[in-house]
Amino acid sequence: MLSAFISSLRTVDLRRKILFTLGIVILYRVGATVPSPGVNYPNVQQCIAQVSGGDSAQIYSLINLFSGGALLQLSVFAVGVMPYITASIIVQLLGVVIPRFEQLRKEGQAGQAKLTQYTRYLAVALAILQSTSIVALAANGGLLQGCTLDIIQGQSEGMNLFRLIIIVLVMTAGSALVMWMGELVTERGVGNGMSLLIFAGIAARIPSEGKTILDGRGGMVFTLVCIAALIIIVGVVFVEQGQRRIPVQYAKRMVGRRMYGGTSTYLPLKVNQAGVIPVIFASSLIYIPHLITQLIQSASDNPGTGWWQTFVADYLTNPADPVYIALYFGLIVFFTYFYVSVTFNPDERADEMKKYGGFIPGIRPGKPTADYLRFVLSRITLPGSIYLGIIAVLPNLFLEIGNTGSVQNLPFGGTAVLIAIGVALDTIKQIESQLMQRNYEGFLK
Repeated sequence: MLSAFISSLRTVDLRRKILFTLGIVILYRVGATVPSPGVNYPNVQQCIAQVSGGDSAQIYSLINLFSGGALLQLSVFAVGVMPYITASIIVQLLGVVIPRFEQLRKEGQAGQAKLTQYTRYLAVALAILQSTSIVALAANGGLLQGCTLDIIQGQSEGMNLFRLIIIVLVMTAGSALVMWMGELVTERGVGNGMSLLIFAGIAARIPSEGKTILDGRGGMVFTLVCIAALIIIVGVVFVEQGQRRIPVQYAKRMVGRRMYGGTSTYLPLKVNQAGVIPVIFASSLIYIPHLITQLIQSASDNPGTGWWQTFVADYLTNPADPVYIALYFGLIVFFTYFYVSVTFNPDERADEMKKYGGFIPGIRPGKPTADYLRFVLSRITLPGSIYLGIIAVLPNLFLEIGNTGSVQNLPFGGTAVLIAIGVALDTIKQIESQLMQRNYEGFLK
């Protein structure tokens, strides 16, 4: 692996791509620490220290994770890549229900460019909505509950609408800039632009969270956490690389004077076919009730304590609660099956194989092939969904380790480890493929 890394740096084109990617990542991390205009940055830091692990930190832990900790600091890149990710998922799901999107997806590069344009527009709209919600909660004291300091200048003297609009515009522009930077990395860098920016945000938090565990629980617990992290990483890599390879045989056919086909290949079905998307869906959905309750309480003078507020406060606030863990696990399993059924169409795959003369040995083309693919997919989706659920709820079960107080603050658990390892594997494969084009050995050889 070391020789492959040296070879990649010796190659001029590949070295330029790697250095360009590192430069974009550095700029992204710098922007994540620059406070938005009108934000009292010293007070924000004090409030984060005071309410670390509180309910507000739990509600926004997923978005804060994707932004690399920039959300709670109300920085320029506070919204980060979350609007673009949400827009990409929405456009992908709309391709199933809107025929126009499905037609664009089948038109190749031109149709994909049109879908990308729609994704950008939707991402900007979501960025405006999300930044407005964050600024409104920060102005009403709902973002960092329990902190009495003014995190926005003039907060205690009556809010200035113009100042709030400026903060919203800056955060929206920062989200658009992050989207542009991610696309630059995809086009001119090593690829996986958005994913690499998320990876950079997660990796930047690991040293500080490790120091928190070391200072809070001592060297023994820190060593045990590192050993457990190594075991988790090995297990995640093993499952992420696991796939069911269905053999496919292509019949020989004559086209003009040339013969095509007659080859054997396979159709790979990954154990974790859905990736980290079900975890994002489940995390977002389970935070919605608390977020709505908080917005109602912030806007109402007499919020009251009805049965709904009591239920949310008792069961949907504490991630270590058994009801919370069971609901979270169930949502992940459900969304895994849902997302796989939406993104992988066995009938479409069977028609494509039949069109090009392909068949599965022992299975007739057409509907029998689609039924077989559906059967195999349902068999491997079950362990994949259970695996995602276990990895996601693992930090909830060990929430008190390191006295971190937040499930996303555990550096080697849940969504963080899934995203980090998945992005690292994809990036290594992309660099390896470019090395193999130049007759060098790859990283994994």
